[in-house]
Amino acid sequence: MASTAQVTWVGPGLRLVGEGAQGPAIILDHVLPEEERQEGGPRPMDLLLIGLAGCTAMDVVSVLQKKRQSLTGLQTKVTAERAEEHPKVYTKIHVEYVVTGKGVKPEAVARAIELSETKYCSAMAMLRQTAEITTSYRLVEA
Repeated sequence: MASTAQVTWVGPGLRLVGEGAQGPAIILDHVLPEEERQEGGPRPMDLLLIGLAGCTAMDVVSVLQKKRQSLTGLQTKVTAERAEEHPKVYTKIHVEYVVTGKGVKPEAVARAIELSETKYCSAMAMLRQTAEITTSYRLVEA
């Protein structure tokens, strides 16, 4: 299964417009602190973390829905550390799942996360090649 993507440099600085095969375009940027620009988009490495968060969130929501859990919300928070030297790959990543619902069973959440980690999330499988990935979750009763 092939995928396609492209970026076009539009400036100023390192601003790019990225487009995938589907969906709207996204602005990518590398705003330096001294530039003080507010309209910049995410950095490319941030997009990797957003992709990871989205990939695993979709898995967890899908599994919990199949398990007939009363899920009303899910937020997936990712924090990461990068290597000091180039290429500055991610070396440690932590994914926290904040699951909101009514009577959601902790064992169902743990199993959904495990399935995402070990079977379904291709972003996690790729990033695991360079980074130690850990996970945790919190349940919030709706």
